[in-house]
Amino acid sequence: MCRMARPRKPLLSRDRIVTAALALVDAEGLAALSTRRLAAELGVSGPSLYNHFATKEAILDAVADLVVGQVDLSMFSDGRDWRTALLDWGRSYRGALTAHPHIVPFLAVGPGLRPAGLRMADAVFGGMVDAGWPPAQATRIGALMRFFVTGSALGTFAGGFVADAQAYDPADYPHLGQAHLLSRHPERVDNAAFETGLRALVDGLELQYRGLGDALG
Repeated sequence: MCRMARPRKPLLSRDRIVTAALALVDAEGLAALSTRRLAAELGVSGPSLYNHFATKEAILDAVADLVVGQVDLSMFSDGRDWRTALLDWGRSYRGALTAHPHIVPFLAVGPGLRPAGLRMADAVFGGMVDAGWPPAQATRIGALMRFFVTGSALGTFAGGFVADAQAYDPADYPHLGQAHLLSRHPERVDNAAFETGLRALVDGLELQYRGLGDALG
């Protein structure tokens, strides 16, 4: 009797499950992810997933950590000043989230025990403390940046307007005569808005930072 050769690699791995789960969330949103659906996408039985992850929540944690792991953190250890580091990190952070917008609501609750999320929190806090910020304020800066970046990645401002010029009657909305044009350039509008806010945020922190020096002097 001819026996089938055993596969050289296991049919499933944590990496394969997480990659498939992220692809499903990217394509159809968080609501589409279930262990049954994910198992079907992988061509396996549902219970086999539990050999690698105890719960669906654990899979989502791993997916979220995969996305956060794409954020560049080198700016906090390569000698860049704190202001440049925050600007560069904020852009990289937003870039990772906007590439996977459907996972953002799950990420918004915080890092929990996710390794990549904790590494990011540690890098930001350490970078700010090393630059001379008091620990309490360094914590607030990390939180502030997370609020701003995740909020900006939750949706599009420009895409919230319709392209119909008749939709914004000047009798009702006298200042929205050009609002119908916004939806034609969502990426440009949203990116410019993010950059404006990011720079304003860091400019405000710069004023506080100078105040630290004045207080010490």
